[in-house]
Amino acid sequence: MSSLLVPARGWFRAPSGHERTWIGLALCWCLVLTLMMPFWHFRGKQNSRGEAYLVTPAGFQARVDKFIAATKVGEQNGIPVVSPAPGGDAYVLARMWSWSPILKLRQGETYRVHLSSLDLQHGFSLQPLNMNFQVMPGYDHVLTLTPTSKGTFTIVCNEFCGIGHSTMIGKIIVE
Repeated sequence: MSSLLVPARGWFRAPSGHERTWIGLALCWCLVLTLMMPFWHFRGKQNSRGEAYLVTPAGFQARVDKFIAATKVGEQNGIPVVSPAPGGDAYVLARMWSWSPILKLRQGETYRVHLSSLDLQHGFSLQPLNMNFQVMPGYDHVLTLTPTSKGTFTIVCNEFCGIGHSTMIGKIIVE
């Protein structure tokens, strides 16, 4: 019942000494971070430019199928491997619990990568880089990529999408 009682007079004491210093430092740091957010939004190269379009899942699936038919160069574990033309469009489709197709890109060339989902929200996380995007059904999110190093990069779904979530792994191969 003591929580219902009014506190005794004089219970509050204003911050003093080191406590005031730490509060001041915390406030200054909050201001610095607040000012850095717009700076990194406009100057940081890790941000998407926000290009996105409305699309039906069936319409995006049709574009992906046409893209695969035109650019397929192989297959890995039943997933098509495609090599889009530099400067062109590439498509990556998310669905429970897979990414398709595997992209084979050239180092130093620029590509427009279209991302969408057939079923529910997924997270596109390109490892070991720090690229993270939400992939939603009904939206075609376009990323402009210019690979700067060779290697195999893993696409991981970082948005829980069901029981097979841990197996939702794709690839981008840069040659």
